[in-house]
Amino acid sequence: MSLIRQIWLLLLATLGVALAASVTVNTAASRDTLQTQLRLKNSDNATALAFVLSQQKGQRELMELAATAQFDTGFYRRIRITGADGKPLFEREAAATAQYAPAWFMALVPITSVPGVAQVSDGWRALGAVEVESQSAYAHDQLWRGSVRSMWAMALVGLLAGLMAWLAVLRIRRPLDATVAQAVSLQRGEYVTVAEPNVPELRRLARAMNAMVARLRTVFEGQAAQVESLRRQASCDTLTGLPSRSHFMARLAATLQSEDGTRAGGLVLLRVLQLGEINRSLGRETTDSLIATIAHTLQAYTDRVHGAFAGRLNGADFALVLPEGGMAHESALALVAVLQAALPTFAGRVAVAAGAAEMRHGAPLAEVLGNADLALAGAESTGPFSVVAAGAEASAWAGLGEHEWHERVSNTLAQRRVRLGSFPVVDRLNRLIHLECPLRMQLETGGAFEVAAHWLPLAVRSRLTPAADEHALALALEAIALDGLPRCVNLSPASLWDSGFATRLRTLLEGAPRAARSVWLEVGEAAAADRFDLTRELARQVRATGARFGLEHAGERLSRIDRLFEAGLDYVKLDTSVTLGMSLDANRVRFVEGLVTMLHSLSIQVIAEGVADEADAQALLACGADGLTGPWVRVAGEPPAPP
Repeated sequence: MSLIRQIWLLLLATLGVALAASVTVNTAASRDTLQTQLRLKNSDNATALAFVLSQQKGQRELMELAATAQFDTGFYRRIRITGADGKPLFEREAAATAQYAPAWFMALVPITSVPGVAQVSDGWRALGAVEVESQSAYAHDQLWRGSVRSMWAMALVGLLAGLMAWLAVLRIRRPLDATVAQAVSLQRGEYVTVAEPNVPELRRLARAMNAMVARLRTVFEGQAAQVESLRRQASCDTLTGLPSRSHFMARLAATLQSEDGTRAGGLVLLRVLQLGEINRSLGRETTDSLIATIAHTLQAYTDRVHGAFAGRLNGADFALVLPEGGMAHESALALVAVLQAALPTFAGRVAVAAGAAEMRHGAPLAEVLGNADLALAGAESTGPFSVVAAGAEASAWAGLGEHEWHERVSNTLAQRRVRLGSFPVVDRLNRLIHLECPLRMQLETGGAFEVAAHWLPLAVRSRLTPAADEHALALALEAIALDGLPRCVNLSPASLWDSGFATRLRTLLEGAPRAARSVWLEVGEAAAADRFDLTRELARQVRATGARFGLEHAGERLSRIDRLFEAGLDYVKLDTSVTLGMSLDANRVRFVEGLVTMLHSLSIQVIAEGVADEADAQALLACGADGLTGPWVRVAGEPPAPP
């Protein structure tokens, strides 16, 4: 039972006892007063009647007549006259009948009427005695009316006291509820502070809780800084800050194979010609400055082009991945032109060459790198600042304009030519956590169902990602209602810009409350990093229905999200670029360990994406990962079963 409810019960019990005690004491006091009054009245009436009877000179008929006249007034329960010898001469008695007081009240609170006795005489001659007992029913009526008035008065006082108690409890309850909510938030890994209340004891409690939250936040920020340092050590080139070769290759592989990667893109390989000779002639410091200039040029390009990323493959080689097809040759020419203007300032013989290759989704990594290497070799043989392109491949949709894209995707959604993929995500004991269900579209009637890498760029350009995500959620809810298996739906970051998107998702979830508790919704890490407030609002809306919310493709920027503890996340999925081949990289193992520790301190579940072999799986589990997904999970061992 809650503390507030206990306080209310205590207050109600106290008021009830006080009310009952007040009415009881008042009734008992009134009864004693009435009994005293009856006793005095009986004595006075007996004396008065004895005086009247004494005037009758002992004549029995006259005495009976006088006594009968007195009894018939109705105020007496009994009048009795006895002779000098003690024998009864006259006796009349009436039943006690109350007009207002109920019988139970008369039985519960009896009133004793003590008879009054007086001597009857004729001068010095004793004639006998008279005994008078007044009717107690009138006293019971008076006592009943007084008790009822007292009860109502006490009830009114109790009501006023209850109102004052309610205000007092309300004054305590608000800050107490805020403190409890703060403690629950801490349990969920959210660091929130509350206003200090006016109640001294609760003020001290709130101050202590706020101080603890501040310390935990400081610890988390330190932990995040340490994780960021580990990330840089594990995935970045020390000199340039660009992704190292292993990290770049893992990210490129993920881009080629991921369901929501790019349909077509480009790869540019850039090489500094004769770097060893330059280092010997210009010195280490100047050479490092030259390398940093090239890295800065590549980084400036990736900052301008969303989805592009670069890396340093070795001392002289750099690489740039482009998010769209048909741009590789043009981008390589632009980069070489910028470097041709900047590098001769170091020395006249400093030069670069570039090879450009187009790539398609699903292409083998070796094939893409081989095409780019051939192009780079051709550029080197051509001469300084040369660019050679190879493997050009136009996108199947390149000839379509924005209107055609919009019509194609909107017709696909309207005709429900969509379905969900299904990939198991399992826990440490190989039990099913959920099925990851990316949306696939049949863009051509009767054609293949395309993965997100093929249709997502069209949907983004046509501003149809909210409709696509809503279709995916509706399909997931229908599937859950059929088999009860939990399912995860990937949401596009572009959908967050739609102001009504979160509300519509919540409406869909509330329409299927049982299935909603088995839904997992996720957006990319970039959404939380670039659109934190929109991501947090989406989390608040969907979690209110019982659905879980998390981030996918995470790791690159996770530790740099300032208010990660306020995002309202249930889980995070580490990107393939973090997990692929990590068993062979001690630096990446330390990074993942730190990242998992940081996320677990926020009560966030950690799932690893793109697990390709058992060695990586065991390394991830050793780092504390709560779940795994990827090719190895799908093909290895027995099919996972529901928990």
